Amino acid sequence: MSRAAAPRTRADFLAADGVLLVVRDTPPAAPPAPGQPAAVPPNPAEGPEVLLALWNDGSITALNGHVDLGTGLATALAQIVAEELDAPLAQVHMVLGDTARVPNQGATIASASIQIHAVPLRRAAAQARGWLLEQAAEYFGVAPSLLDVRNGCIHAGEGHVIDFGRLVAGDRTVLQLAPDARVKAVEDYRIVGTSVPRTDIPAKLSGETVFVHDMRLPGMLHGRVVRPPYAGADHGEFIGNTLASVDESSIAHIPGVRAVVVIRDFVGVVAEREEHAEQAMRELRVEWKPWPGMPSLQDVEGALRANPATQRLLVDEGDVDAALQSADRSMPRTYLWPYQMHASIGPSCAVAQWVAESALSPSEPHEVAERGGLRVWAGTQNPHVLRRDLAQLAGLDELAVEVVRMEAAGCYGRNGADDVAADAALLARAVDAPVRVQLTREQEHAWEPKGAAQLMQVQGGLNADGSVAAYAFETSYPSNGAPTLALLLTRTIEPQAQAYEMGDRTARPPYEFDNLRVKVNDMAPIVRASWLRGVSALPNSFAHESYIDELATAAGEDPVAFRLKHLHDPRAVELVQATAQKAGWRMRSGPQENADGGLGPGGDILFGQGFAYARYVHSKWPGFGASWAAWVADVEVNRKTGEVHVRRVVVGHDAGLVINPAGVAHQVHGNVVQTTSRALKEKVQFAPQPQMQAQAPQQQQLPGVRPSGVVASREWGSYPILNFREVPVIEVLQMPRPGEAPLGAGESASVPGTAAIANAIFDATGVRFRAPPFTPEVVLAGLKGSSLPPPLGEGRGGGTRAVGDGDGAEVGNAA
Repeated sequence: MSRAAAPRTRADFLAADGVLLVVRDTPPAAPPAPGQPAAVPPNPAEGPEVLLALWNDGSITALNGHVDLGTGLATALAQIVAEELDAPLAQVHMVLGDTARVPNQGATIASASIQIHAVPLRRAAAQARGWLLEQAAEYFGVAPSLLDVRNGCIHAGEGHVIDFGRLVAGDRTVLQLAPDARVKAVEDYRIVGTSVPRTDIPAKLSGETVFVHDMRLPGMLHGRVVRPPYAGADHGEFIGNTLASVDESSIAHIPGVRAVVVIRDFVGVVAEREEHAEQAMRELRVEWKPWPGMPSLQDVEGALRANPATQRLLVDEGDVDAALQSADRSMPRTYLWPYQMHASIGPSCAVAQWVAESALSPSEPHEVAERGGLRVWAGTQNPHVLRRDLAQLAGLDELAVEVVRMEAAGCYGRNGADDVAADAALLARAVDAPVRVQLTREQEHAWEPKGAAQLMQVQGGLNADGSVAAYAFETSYPSNGAPTLALLLTRTIEPQAQAYEMGDRTARPPYEFDNLRVKVNDMAPIVRASWLRGVSALPNSFAHESYIDELATAAGEDPVAFRLKHLHDPRAVELVQATAQKAGWRMRSGPQENADGGLGPGGDILFGQGFAYARYVHSKWPGFGASWAAWVADVEVNRKTGEVHVRRVVVGHDAGLVINPAGVAHQVHGNVVQTTSRALKEKVQFAPQPQMQAQAPQQQQLPGVRPSGVVASREWGSYPILNFREVPVIEVLQMPRPGEAPLGAGESASVPGTAAIANAIFDATGVRFRAPPFTPEVVLAGLKGSSLPPPLGEGRGGGTRAVGDGDGAEVGNAA
């Protein structure tokens, strides 16, 4: 084994010989950010953070606190390190997310991994290269400027070569990170900016244990959990107080059951075999007390309007009220976003092991094990946050907990990965043995923190000359803190609703208006929610890009040309123009006249093309801009069935300096597939009563209140996602910006997508849909309510489409 794979803790790195280390002191805790979830600060007791280790065998270990969610982050970071060191990419081993080793750089969210948290690593690699040059200059007796670094070796002329490993052999050198370390000039890049294969793929193809679902330990047992009836709730006095009784004798006939674990409303079972744990979960007789229920979510818009809120004024430019009053045409509009799921293909899984001091062996390498504690293998995207939560749950110092991050089934937001890690910790403690816990599909769907619903309202309009009179935007976003579930069920923390300031992502439209006002209504959660790809930016952008399209139609102008009139960012303008050109954008001043020859065979298929643009702006207001993205979506709408097929998507993408073009293209593809699915299919259904989604017969709620609001979408039939046959053709246009800073690409391409699809449906049908998903039922109802001409051969009624004063019919909320 190379030294790159051996160290398991920071202490191991710092005690090693034959290594060059680049470290930094533990950064001070950032001041609390008002309105934001509390961050978990780095712990000075862990000692200096190790960013880079170069070993005497020439291998390189680079450490970063973020995790690779299938985004290709490990590959991109390795390219950055290899580039600065002029080393072969194969010699770089990335360590991501393991709390015993990596820096605490926060959760892997907000497209910040490359944009922000790759910077210290790049400097560390550059500093190590500078040190190597100094040592080689001394070794050869020449000036550093006369040396050349290539492929992990330093050359001093013909036949005079020394590799990195020989320069560090026998010593331990520790460099303190220099913030002014000289990094390479972009024009000298050889690795960054090139498409290289993902470094994580070979291990997956060969079946190595990289996914947490495949993790096995000697003596490992299997756990399952039984959830309360209040799926979706995360606040209220009933949480942790609803369990009435558990009849352990109901599973006495099942072999190998080791324990039934009950802590307030947390109920779990542990068995020697997985199928017996599954059987015990199903057959354990549990009774629950009545609980008061949640607000009805049959009407999500009504629930959002009724939810108490605190309003923040973000932007107030010009005189919006006077401009609206004098506008020639007032155009108030409302847009509604549904609750959606992360919908990971595989339900979440984790493995936990407790290590007691008395059971330690001298060869145990883990720092956690040296003093006793908890080790958890999890698919989290929040390793240090999870470590804190597990420590709080178990009553331990956080340094007695180690989170080993493994790959999982994808999330792009916070799914059930942290919840199941806490479940495993509680069950493993109860049986004093390693325990693997696997959630069921129903549990994942019902209990994962949802992507929050959102209500966007626009007051705006046009002047007589077609110019925009004013733009007043108001968005309402129920918060997404989502404490780890076991903390709530055990009442380790109090289940109190808390409102965060999280609705302001991309709240300001990207266009320049003389009179602009932006308000955000901060509110506590209605349903347990956490961030989902795009967070509040995607719904906000859906409203912005739908409304600008409506303004263009009302003004009788082409939607792209109208945008460009109000878009003053040169990079945005170039991106919009290039994307429209690549897609073959057809200029128009209103919806296409499909009745005049645009229909498919039989006259049932309507064709449309839609445009949308956005820049993802994340973090606390006013936030940071990540990549720019523009969509052109080509759609087909079946006027008889209401089915919408997105047949082609062209995405223009500006991520600044691109580390791995292939990796960014893969990210854009993933964004398009997921966004298309969310736009056309995805909406969480809520049951009017919990009995609508039957629990196992022996898991009963005692007579009493029959509450509303629980999550009813518990399997794929009630929460469909895009299938392979429905995936559009995807074309990606990347804008080369080698002289600019690299930007995050994990979410940006999703942000304009839903609006582009909605605008394309309008182009095809003349009907505006303002509330996704655009299911066949929704679209068919909209078509029946419009004055769309009948199919060819059935009388065309004059051959023109009435579109209601240029706006089209309104569908999706208050029509």
